Amino acid sequence: MSSYHPPAGPPTRNGEPRHNGHSHGSDGSHSYDSYEGSYEDWAARSRLVVTPIAAPSILGLFGFAGATFMVASNLAGWWGNSLLSPVIIAPFAIFFGGLAQLLAGMWSYRARDGVATAMHGTWGAFWLAWGMTALMAANGLLPPNVFTTQAFGFWWIVLAVVTLFGALAALAENMALFLVLILLAAGSSLLAAGLISPSSDLVNAAGWVLVAASAAAFYTAGAMMLKSAFKGRVILPVGEWSMRGNLPGHRAVRPISYPMGEPGTKVGQ
Repeated sequence: MSSYHPPAGPPTRNGEPRHNGHSHGSDGSHSYDSYEGSYEDWAARSRLVVTPIAAPSILGLFGFAGATFMVASNLAGWWGNSLLSPVIIAPFAIFFGGLAQLLAGMWSYRARDGVATAMHGTWGAFWLAWGMTALMAANGLLPPNVFTTQAFGFWWIVLAVVTLFGALAALAENMALFLVLILLAAGSSLLAAGLISPSSDLVNAAGWVLVAASAAAFYTAGAMMLKSAFKGRVILPVGEWSMRGNLPGHRAVRPISYPMGEPGTKVGQ
């Protein structure tokens, strides 16, 4: 009776065949304890199968930018009032800033992007809660001035802290994302201070800073979408640490990445 023996591993540095890594116990079981190869040899022979996906932050940043612009421009005094306007914005914030962005945060898990997962997850959940609060106020379940209370100001303290850590982490990716998050953290801090003080001037200033954050988010999402559409070529620079990654028309590809560079084939977006 013939028997099958797994092929031997790669040769050792002195050219001798390497043990195949299998040993048989008295019960016929297999053991890998006797494997003689180095970690580098093991890593060189390992394979990881991943599924490429589109960059989730394209949707996430557009959703964040849209909802934030609507609310921030109202806070800055560009239009509307503090009672009726939130009710009108609520469906837009729930579905675009909330649901769409939360989904982008969950898809960021697939892209192995911890910063995007945390930021889109946090702000997507916030906009869902914000929209629900607006609808509850409109139906008399909460006071109509709920968005101007000190209690609501404490929401923004939490958001400011989480977003500040996201901004620091974004420094490892690119300056455009850092700008979005640092402006967002600053605007959240101003709004928290304005609601808790209370101070209408601080609330108005927060609106302007948050409008700037939404503009930066529109730019960053647009740059990512154009790069995706043009097969990885830079159209609008986002301030990457690699100089080549900021030159319009060039394609910045890491050697270990799939040439198209889709999220899922590498860590991040």
